[in-house]
Amino acid sequence: MDPASLAINGIDPDHPLRPAIDERDALQRIFREVRRAVRESGCTRAILVGHNSSFDLGFVNEAVARTEIKRNPFHPFSSFDTATLCGVAYGQTVLARAVKAAGMTWDEDSAHSAAYDAEITTDVFCDIINRFQPLFTSITPQDWIEEGDEVG
Repeated sequence: MDPASLAINGIDPDHPLRPAIDERDALQRIFREVRRAVRESGCTRAILVGHNSSFDLGFVNEAVARTEIKRNPFHPFSSFDTATLCGVAYGQTVLARAVKAAGMTWDEDSAHSAAYDAEITTDVFCDIINRFQPLFTSITPQDWIEEGDEVG
């Protein structure tokens, strides 16, 4: 772990009250649940959703490489970035501002905790998908094909 990063975020990885488990074990537990959800959905890969998702996906990919895990359920380079989606949907890329622009409540005291940020990012992502759903359902695959295009 980078000492400069630890100094900024204040995390003490050796603190006796920190219930840390081995990184490989933690990833395997998470990946087991992700693989189950992927399988139940009839998909082949999970797509990571996050605010500035390239950072998160890079972090996951580095941890996978470090722990030599062979079956990463996440697509290696595709993700849904809510910072970009929020810019399109709400005109705001900062999560706190986007949450407020969406008409949701931003809790400054809970912000930047992993659980809160994950929950609020999920709420924003779902709101955006629901707002744009009518657009998706109004377009058929035939609308995307131009005359003369090869299909198949």
